[in-house]
Amino acid sequence: MTVKNKKLNLKDKYQYLTRDMAWEPSYQSKKDIFAHEDFEGIKITDWDKWEDPFRLTMDAYWKYQAEKEKKLYAIFDAFAQNNGHQNITDARYVNALKLFLTGVSPLEYGAFQGYAKVGRQFSGAGARTACQMQAIDELRHVQTQLHAMSHYNKHFNGLHDFAHMHDRVWFLSVPKSFFDDARSAGPFEFLTAISFSFEYVLTNLLFVPFMSGAAYNGDMATVTFGFSAQSDEARHMTLGLEVIKFILEQHEDNVPIVQHWIDKWFWRGFRLLSLVSMMMDYMLPNKVMSWKQAWEVYYEENGGALFKDLARYGIRPPKYQDEANLAKDHISHQLWSTFYQYSQATNFHTWIPSEDEMAWLSEQYPDTFDKYYRPRFEHWQALQEKGERFYNNTLPQLCQVCQVPTLFTEADDPTKISHRSTEFQGERYHFCSDGCCDIFQHEPEKYVQSWLPVHQIYQGNCEGGDVETVVSKYYHIEIGKDNFEYLGSQDHQRWLALKGKKSHVSADKDAA
Repeated sequence: MTVKNKKLNLKDKYQYLTRDMAWEPSYQSKKDIFAHEDFEGIKITDWDKWEDPFRLTMDAYWKYQAEKEKKLYAIFDAFAQNNGHQNITDARYVNALKLFLTGVSPLEYGAFQGYAKVGRQFSGAGARTACQMQAIDELRHVQTQLHAMSHYNKHFNGLHDFAHMHDRVWFLSVPKSFFDDARSAGPFEFLTAISFSFEYVLTNLLFVPFMSGAAYNGDMATVTFGFSAQSDEARHMTLGLEVIKFILEQHEDNVPIVQHWIDKWFWRGFRLLSLVSMMMDYMLPNKVMSWKQAWEVYYEENGGALFKDLARYGIRPPKYQDEANLAKDHISHQLWSTFYQYSQATNFHTWIPSEDEMAWLSEQYPDTFDKYYRPRFEHWQALQEKGERFYNNTLPQLCQVCQVPTLFTEADDPTKISHRSTEFQGERYHFCSDGCCDIFQHEPEKYVQSWLPVHQIYQGNCEGGDVETVVSKYYHIEIGKDNFEYLGSQDHQRWLALKGKKSHVSADKDAA
């Protein structure tokens, strides 16, 4: 009697279609094939201990993603055909999309490149498969984000040349340098930086505010790509936790190396997310929650539980966690104040918060906003009403590591700018914090190579030495259309016309 083969269960099918497709090399040594695997000092004793939480085969992956694509693009089409941009709360909201498109979407592409690269560096077939799938996920994310926001490019300024801007505009050097730093590290540091520190520890502070903000402000295109990406993000977060536990369980010598990486990438991620803080508190007409609330929920509560779990491996919370917790009351206000002054050199508009918005900020930040930041906005408001809208025409000092202007204050004194410096090979380098200074001192040879926009402008490497020439020729920002004050701008005028209203404010083209 012929016995039919039993149908494979999912675990066995996954094993056959991923790990069992690997092979042992016959004419090259593994050390030569995977030359970077021991580059950082990480010791892997048994790759078979790698656990794949989702156990997706490539065949199942494509079917699953294809179904999501059909639904996603159907909604995009409906959004465009029904002029969905007319249903947002206010045209000010579009400036948050400009920040996302130029600052975040290119990072998805950087993640795609990074995972495709590091997946080639691991001798474990399970890790290679996981990296391959995440690389495809990241490429899909940047594509869906571009399609979602392309509709707005037909109706609003500042969305026309995002890829060019990401590589050149001064404030976009902050996210760009973050991923350049990760991609130029070793493969295990890249996974710790992106899969764990960013995707697991900090990702909710990026995507939840943007997607919730879109929902609260009537942007169904952005909400839809956020929902479509959520199942991918869940897989990425699970991979991030698996990565860190796998490395720690392999050898005790890995613990201090991983701890240093967690300290470094927590701080680098915290500085990067300062851009999100001002988006939440200042750029959304309808607020979701304050940055302070988001930090308390998504880092202090969730992160606190995570690091309690990791304590059994010998891992403690990130070194500068306490400084980050104290800064939640300040960073959004300090950053928006900076962009308000320098909006002649951005691809989006800025504005003074309304009375209702300042009342909300007072409620959310009872210990700091009225005392330190409301007087500043009221002073600028008075200047603007006199026709003297304030712009700062100097070029700021940048931090050598995170590349944010040195605008943040001391943790224990919000009236004093935080500044650190150190010498290396006869040159002095400047930093915004102890965290960034520590990162530099651990590997100065890397960070002395930082391409700092202000330095490059002064050296004449950006099409000119004055702000107007750099902005128009080097950044490809259309002066007077993409930037300056929101009130009276072309976007503002179009929005009022769309809603059948008239403006009593003239466009601010020559204020700088």
